[in-house]
Amino acid sequence: MGELVAGVDSSTQSCKVVVRDAESGELVRSGRAAHPDGTEIEPKHWWAALQQALDEAGGLAEVAAVSVAGQQHGMVCLDETGEVVRPALLWNDTRSAPAAAALVEELGAQAWADATGTVPVASITVSKLRWLAEHEPANAARTAAVCLPHDWLTWHLAGSGELDALVTDRSDASGTGYFDASSGEYRRDLLRLGLGRDDVVLPRVLGPTESVEGPRFRLGPGAGDNAGAALGLGAGDDVVVSLGTSGVVSARGDRQGTDPTGTIAGFADATGAFLPLVVTLNAARVLDAAARLLGVDHTELSRLALSAPPGAEGLTLVPYLEGERTPNLPDSTGAIHGMTLANATPANLARAAIEGMLSGQKAGVDALAAVGVHAHEIMLIGGAARSEAVRRIAPTVFGVPVVVPEPGEYVADGAARQAAWVLSDGAEPPRWASGTSERYDGDLTDGLEERYREAAEKYLPRLGR
Repeated sequence: MGELVAGVDSSTQSCKVVVRDAESGELVRSGRAAHPDGTEIEPKHWWAALQQALDEAGGLAEVAAVSVAGQQHGMVCLDETGEVVRPALLWNDTRSAPAAAALVEELGAQAWADATGTVPVASITVSKLRWLAEHEPANAARTAAVCLPHDWLTWHLAGSGELDALVTDRSDASGTGYFDASSGEYRRDLLRLGLGRDDVVLPRVLGPTESVEGPRFRLGPGAGDNAGAALGLGAGDDVVVSLGTSGVVSARGDRQGTDPTGTIAGFADATGAFLPLVVTLNAARVLDAAARLLGVDHTELSRLALSAPPGAEGLTLVPYLEGERTPNLPDSTGAIHGMTLANATPANLARAAIEGMLSGQKAGVDALAAVGVHAHEIMLIGGAARSEAVRRIAPTVFGVPVVVPEPGEYVADGAARQAAWVLSDGAEPPRWASGTSERYDGDLTDGLEERYREAAEKYLPRLGR
């Protein structure tokens, strides 16, 4: 066994740690701890969960490098002493939706897309800073530095405590709304548009193999969760659909996208390239809700769904259960369409929930195809991809074969691979053996896309269309 590296995934719901051999990628040990529920959280809970997960993983005594990946966009404000000003607002906190709309109106969607590759929505950090300035001006005035969840954890692991020691990476910075990944520079004029001032400390943006010194190990730049997963999967140019708390459709590219509709976010990846992606607020938890509604566990939900015919006999679920980001409908709710006495069965409802969740992601696949990123097959990952029904129904919704890698902590694995890359300082990330995967084929379900689109379009008046 050679040098060891550790990768951390500080996600919305939990913290995962993997310790791997830097050369081979072999898993040595791992740990996990839960995060509290909610759309805002005291960052100290992230730190406590990280310590618990590290303890379960055997600690960092023999680890040469660590990298932290985490949920994107979360607003962490620090005062001049490094204390947290207020609980962090997470990406899925939609109170900043009016602020996002105001920012787009003031500058124009095309100008935002050209400047950063992203049109602000409620989840983007700059929108949350505008909300802070308008609703908590005293906290905005106290703010001396703004960082993201993975930045804050990296900073605490480094142990400096100085604000100018904050670091981040291109992938996470590209989701703030005030960083241009094409030039590698912050846009402090856009920061000022959000916060009302631009004199705050922002984390130094590290390149893919740059690092800072921790107390006993090197710390890599880290990554946003989607970029971390792409690196962990070795996804290359494949279209990846991730079904976690949020749904994400992404594919690696060589240039930053500029979509003024806001459907595609022109983020960066963890290798120096770009990662255009489409994000929905609703994914795996749609299945949680359906299972709760039917009074069954996920195994039974899967069995029920597979016992129903494709298309659920016309029952269609629009899965905007927590509002939605794509399309930008933060105040929307879910809905069931086409219910009749004949099709109102548990099996059809289970199938409609899965088809609705996947149809929301199909819209993202179609959006990438519209800008030339075509999916000939889709790599399906995330918690919901462990459902047999999701795996088997997915090709009938996407219309292309689906490949499901063996279950793993892809984000934490990507962070670990980045840590190994930091140690090697090579031109490319280390090549680690990939696990087995399963391929699923299926015929496109006739009429499903049209019925889903017709049901979803009932929301379009809320978008002013």
